[in-house]
Amino acid sequence: MGLGPEIYDTPAAGPEKVRRLFTYNGGFLTQRRVRRILQLAGYSLHLGMPKIGDAVAVWGNSPTAHRGLKVAAQREVPVVRVEDAFLRSLHPGRSGAPPLGLLIDHRGVHFDPAQPSDLEILLAEHPLDDTALLNRARGAIARMAEAHLTKYAAVDTLAPAPEPGYVLVIDQTLGDASVTASGADLGRFLEMLVFAQEEHPGARVIIKTHPETAKGFRDGHLGAEVVNDRISLLSDPISPWTLFDGAVGVYTVSSQLGFEAIFAGHKPRVFGQPFYAGWGLTADEFPVQRRQRTLTRAQLFAAAMILYPTWHDPYRDQLCPLEDAIEGFAAQARAWREDRHGWVASDMRLWKRKPLQRFFGSVKPIVFEDHPAKARAKEKPWMVWAGKADVGHADALRVEDGFLRSKGLGAELVPPLSLVCDDLGIYYDPGTPSRLEKWIAARATLRPDQQRRARHLIETLSAQGVSKYNLGGDPELDGLRAGRRILVPGQVEDDASILKGTDAVSTNLALLQAARAANPDAVILYKPHPDVEAGLRKGAIDATQMADHVVERADPVALLGKVDAVWTMTSLLGFEALLRGVSVTTLGVPFYAGWGLTEDLGDVPPRRRAQPTLDGLVHAALIDYPRYLDPRTGLACPVEVVVDRLATGDVPHPDTGNRLLSKLQGVFASQAHLWRRG
Repeated sequence: MGLGPEIYDTPAAGPEKVRRLFTYNGGFLTQRRVRRILQLAGYSLHLGMPKIGDAVAVWGNSPTAHRGLKVAAQREVPVVRVEDAFLRSLHPGRSGAPPLGLLIDHRGVHFDPAQPSDLEILLAEHPLDDTALLNRARGAIARMAEAHLTKYAAVDTLAPAPEPGYVLVIDQTLGDASVTASGADLGRFLEMLVFAQEEHPGARVIIKTHPETAKGFRDGHLGAEVVNDRISLLSDPISPWTLFDGAVGVYTVSSQLGFEAIFAGHKPRVFGQPFYAGWGLTADEFPVQRRQRTLTRAQLFAAAMILYPTWHDPYRDQLCPLEDAIEGFAAQARAWREDRHGWVASDMRLWKRKPLQRFFGSVKPIVFEDHPAKARAKEKPWMVWAGKADVGHADALRVEDGFLRSKGLGAELVPPLSLVCDDLGIYYDPGTPSRLEKWIAARATLRPDQQRRARHLIETLSAQGVSKYNLGGDPELDGLRAGRRILVPGQVEDDASILKGTDAVSTNLALLQAARAANPDAVILYKPHPDVEAGLRKGAIDATQMADHVVERADPVALLGKVDAVWTMTSLLGFEALLRGVSVTTLGVPFYAGWGLTEDLGDVPPRRRAQPTLDGLVHAALIDYPRYLDPRTGLACPVEVVVDRLATGDVPHPDTGNRLLSKLQGVFASQAHLWRRG
């Protein structure tokens, strides 16, 4: 995905040469993602009997592991233990979800203290003192907490949390291999429950059930039989990060939630011998005596999450660093959380419905209903196309195209790769606050990892020439007189951003006149809007009297490297100019005006008081606000994937039917305009 090659190095691809792995567990053969990750890591899976130089692959300490162990012993070949990585999927593996990565261990199993694993050796012997590595760890910890990522991330981040002040006791499934490896059983869980009550007299005790127990896949250790006035069970999919916030203590046998609790600021009480125990970050009832080193949280995380796992990028089908895995996982988790109840959508043109279904209907299909009362009666989250919203849609979320849209024009019915769904207003209407404004204000302060990501995104967009429509076409500017060059981008004059975001200057001619009046000696370049040039939208003018040159049929972004400034009403080209270091003057109120980054001649709302850097503005507008869809895999994705698709041209193109429909749409829109005037 490319969040910055200067710090995010891709993991080494396994052994120095391809190693043949022989397996006797059907899961290796039926789980396509597992096979593919192993292949990318330098292994090939085989049936039959291994020879010298080969190895046997077994799945952790699974019930079938004994088969491979027996063959390995007989053939005197090494064993490679494979397990799911610590960030796995939205839903448990038993639901069929593929893993995000694998733990490939040549010494043992990370959860089995009987012998040291590769992870334990890392924790015990690796210096873990590289500043860049530890900074990556700190950034990833913060990002996981921010995105509420956990092993199974289908959690409800909006679910109400219990009243703070409780003790959190973490249950696990019967037969869990890490419980067995720790020598624990039902008695150990009951003992832990007693300790939790005795060490926190008077505090409520909440037992968090395992997701597989909540979904009915497997039984847990602690059930209704232990519930009383003080002890309760919690099976709702509440985010662990939310639960950690209100807990006064965390108790576990060997759950991964104990590992995550460490990074939420807890020192969990541990009644088993998990990999994260013994390093000074837990209170251990049964310590592993050989673990004597004291680690920081960042060191533990760096070893367990960055150095040890093998992460997979499903968008490019390649190995990737943790940061890329996190961002892909976060995008998919966000989509699931926002879409899981289903949507009802109003005032969506027919051609938009299929792209909307791909964006928002992967969990439950969207129901399209234009009548506001009937839509509201569906009792589902409700969305309306922002430009069609009126007083009857007051409680509906507004949907619009994002700022990295497509390779081709929206008016030509090219499907979008990004959409925004705003619960407060919409970004182009300064008359009311929008969710984007809230994001921009929040990003006035960035963590180091956020700043690195935004800066790398800006550099990639500039280097690759990626913009909203990515039309191509290098402008010819030979023969222009010398002088300061100002680009004036024309707009669609009945566009919602003009109708909502302008006042005194609201036409292309008025914009051009204002630019010339303020800059009489400048070389002014006028660029008609692509939709207007294509004859699909309103806004054509004769610019030859005011402009030194009219630039036609060229990519507007290609002009930014050839000009000194941009004058605009509300065009997104002003935002794209900021990304490329070009000064911008606004005569309307686009979303990027009023934050101290532009010269503003329009009536900017006084509520825009924050002073974000360009990095903060970009983080809000391109990372936080929109949702993105990878056109190749159909998965929700982070912005970097869409940038890569647009830069390489790896984007499906609409067929001739779409282009014909766009022409008819323009004809009908023109007729409707005439009928309204009549």
